Amino acid sequence: MKNSRRSFLKKSAITMGGITVIPRHVLGKGFVAPSDKFSIGVIGAGTQSRWLASGFIKLPETQIIAASEVNSKKMEEFQINFNKSVKEFNNQKNQLDTYLNYKELIQRDDIDGVIIATPDHWHAIMTINSIKSGKHVYCEKPLSHTIDEGRAMVSASRKFKKILQTGSMQRSSHNFRHAVDLIRNGYLGKIEKAIVNVGNPSAKCNLPYQPTPSTIDWDRWIGPAQMRSYHSTLVDADFFPRWRWYKEFGGGILADWGAHMFDIVQWALDMDNSGPVKLVPPREPNAVRGLQMTYKNGVEVVHEDFYRGFGVRFIGSKGTLDVSREYLDSNIKGLVKKSLKNSDTRVYFSDDHLKDWITSIKNNSLPICDVEIGHRSASVCQLGNIAYELRETLNWDPVKEEFIDNSRANFLKTKFYRKPYTL
Repeated sequence: MKNSRRSFLKKSAITMGGITVIPRHVLGKGFVAPSDKFSIGVIGAGTQSRWLASGFIKLPETQIIAASEVNSKKMEEFQINFNKSVKEFNNQKNQLDTYLNYKELIQRDDIDGVIIATPDHWHAIMTINSIKSGKHVYCEKPLSHTIDEGRAMVSASRKFKKILQTGSMQRSSHNFRHAVDLIRNGYLGKIEKAIVNVGNPSAKCNLPYQPTPSTIDWDRWIGPAQMRSYHSTLVDADFFPRWRWYKEFGGGILADWGAHMFDIVQWALDMDNSGPVKLVPPREPNAVRGLQMTYKNGVEVVHEDFYRGFGVRFIGSKGTLDVSREYLDSNIKGLVKKSLKNSDTRVYFSDDHLKDWITSIKNNSLPICDVEIGHRSASVCQLGNIAYELRETLNWDPVKEEFIDNSRANFLKTKFYRKPYTL
């Protein structure tokens, strides 16, 4: 599809000698002409995409103009939500082009960026193809399905100079940012241990055969994964479908929620570009908690339930701090309400994860959860799944991103794609 149009980067921000000049229409309030909006295509039209699309529709500088989905039922639900949001915020034309094949969407010249909110096994291929097509990417967490995929996504983003925001939205939340600021500035003393409570590691999919409904293109849904029969649990069960549970399509809830909570640990420990060096799984063959990970600085991170729901408990020499979406508290009196001193350092500030992606594109700067950060946080979860699967102590080199003297573990860093799919 050919369109005479503007380049978003050229119109929204002109970078010269490291100085970014933002034109008046970006800084000003009020109506933004459609030709000056950042146009977005959505790939995957499930529950999370509907929520993300509503968020971007609220932003005056963005518009959703296209969506791709292999399930007509989900596309219908997405369109209903889209129309409702457009009517509510009245900031764009009520028009949405839809596609079965995402490649048709990313080939459009009038799309500046894409949201990728598909099952995890599709993330890498769709992200890299979108980047090569000249699109910036907002990709849901966990960023990748395997460690090697994550590194390939980083490489593509850097090579083609496209901004990728990972959907680890907790980094744009007050609770987590304040917790990290307190920890980084020593208010908890020396961090000795972090306990992370999230769900189980991934399991092999053993669901029985069910006939495929006419509303879904099952071959396209499977995509690069090895072919297996349809089952409603993978697609329609509960609020969020349970493909997340299975290693063929996701990383278990260990990765689904771990990409949030282990991400906060990495952030607090200032390990965004690294990872653990040693992993010790529980001895019990069927245990789904108990994994111990050790970082080079000696901090131990344990996958364990501390009976407060999904969250993180930091243990320092001065006390403890618990953080989740529902709570932020400490056994150090008054700590969580403590204001930082002027001399304290502060981490990257974002209070709107979606807008931060757009701002980073305008400024040609890295977003709060850049592709490297997303890759490393996903890697922690993938390392955990490998350790649970092999049930043996693993030594990991976070610089080379390989296991030391363990070919079986290194084999699990990647996966084989169903033909004709390639990375």
